[in-house]
Amino acid sequence: MSQTFLLPEFETEEREKPVNVASVPQRSPFRYPGGKTWLVPLFRRWILSLPSQPAVLVEPFAGGGIISLTAAFEQLADHIVMVELDEQIAAVWKTILGGDAQWLAKRILSFDLTVESAKAQAVKTPKTERELAFQTVLKNRTAHGGILAGGAGVLKHGENGKGILSRWYPQTIAKRITNIEYVAHTIEFKHGDAFEELARFRNDPNAVFFIDPPYTAGGKNAGSRLYTHSDVDHERLFSFCEQLRGDFLMTYDNAEEVCALAKRHGFVTKTVAMKNTHHAEMKELLIGRNLRWLEAPTVLQETATPYVVDIKQPVKRNRKAKLHAIG
Repeated sequence: MSQTFLLPEFETEEREKPVNVASVPQRSPFRYPGGKTWLVPLFRRWILSLPSQPAVLVEPFAGGGIISLTAAFEQLADHIVMVELDEQIAAVWKTILGGDAQWLAKRILSFDLTVESAKAQAVKTPKTERELAFQTVLKNRTAHGGILAGGAGVLKHGENGKGILSRWYPQTIAKRITNIEYVAHTIEFKHGDAFEELARFRNDPNAVFFIDPPYTAGGKNAGSRLYTHSDVDHERLFSFCEQLRGDFLMTYDNAEEVCALAKRHGFVTKTVAMKNTHHAEMKELLIGRNLRWLEAPTVLQETATPYVVDIKQPVKRNRKAKLHAIG
């Protein structure tokens, strides 16, 4: 018997514990508030459940970009379109994807981080886009919670009493940045409005969309506190999703207003477990046209993926081989 999805009351027993993000390849140079590393296994499951590999994956609220980067490194879509409105974040992606990844990596490796040097760098007016990119990475890695919005101060105690150094791993961050160069040819970055790119691909049946907007629906204020650009017309966004010819997966805060909005537009919802940056277990909403792929008896087995891509030996695409039944 098929399962009936009820909205907004739809609730089922959680079948999976929160993902251990340490088991997921870390691709992004950002420590991003609201990042979706925990969602990567479910994202893989969704995109591999589609009838064929998408020609295009569009991420209209890219932020830290972990979903787009996962798709690029694991060849889950032929072409990736990342969209971000925030000027600081956009500068990082434009620098990495536009040919200056090596410069940015070297700048990070050569920077002598102290509280004083971080504060001095933060108040500078960058003269070039790549200098803004460096300033942004530095602020992201030394501010409370990785918050770039105004008002976030630098770390004082950090993890294990390491203070400002607790999230500054120059070698690791530089390696992630230079690794992205290997897949940059598959990624198109747009500094602009999410709705413009949704409209651009609205009638393309071979385009799919991962949509993770700032959480400001239902009176939530986390999005406005964490992000410089947090004003999103949620009703308009849901209306756009109705018009998309390709499939989409959307994530939202678990709020009654969001469930009601999904119901009005004919979508289904499912709560999934996750842990926030303070390791507290929470639930977020997945929204789509059909979420029955979540109920499949197979679960994803994390396979070992080489961190550095060997461009001389392209990975053969085999969608079925990427799913493993665990008995």
